[in-house]
Amino acid sequence: MKISIIIPVLNEEAGIENLILYLQKIINPNFTQEIIVVDGGSEDKTLQILKKYPEIKVYNSKKGRATQMNLGAKMANSQVLYFLHSDTFPPQNFDYLIINAVINNYLSGCFKMKFDNNHIILKLSQWFTQFNLTICRGGDQSLFVENNLFKKLNGFNENLIIYEDNEIIHRLSKNSKFKVIQKFVTTSARKYAKNGIWTLQFHFLIIHILFWLGFSQNVLIQYYQKNIK
Repeated sequence: MKISIIIPVLNEEAGIENLILYLQKIINPNFTQEIIVVDGGSEDKTLQILKKYPEIKVYNSKKGRATQMNLGAKMANSQVLYFLHSDTFPPQNFDYLIINAVINNYLSGCFKMKFDNNHIILKLSQWFTQFNLTICRGGDQSLFVENNLFKKLNGFNENLIIYEDNEIIHRLSKNSKFKVIQKFVTTSARKYAKNGIWTLQFHFLIIHILFWLGFSQNVLIQYYQKNIK
């Protein structure tokens, strides 16, 4: 049993190489079979950088994280899929921990998360990620799922531009044992730095509430585009 790591990217020249080098340093070839990067139409040097690493499988896709991740899953050759954002760094032995979880019949799951910033609001936010509650989930925690289960649930909903991660996690939690591995992935707080920590946390909370109250994607997208850079 092995893992395919799937990374959706769009204009990630600033950080994609750091992630690739980090993954190559910590992956265990006994557990990780391949790294797949799916580009959604980058106009910067992302693809040029990736050409330096011919061992990385790179595919082109229409823009949209759900669409990109579904394509990566389609191209994957492993029994376990691991979806990872380009600014999120998994812990040491992450692939062993994932395989061990799947062997123990946890067919989907994620890690706890911490930011690369120690602001009190972010520390409070990340504290909730340790709990196995769907309302505490987010794409920055990364996501593993057994390939056949992913296919059975028809993957990510490509009609969703926002909260595609939360939506599939909700379905996975209803159809499998979902595990929150109690090790941290570390994710970038760059969007908080750009928008302001208090401001962005407030807007994310509103979007979270709107999503769980059943508001349409159009409402969520309009709110996001109006309030978040």
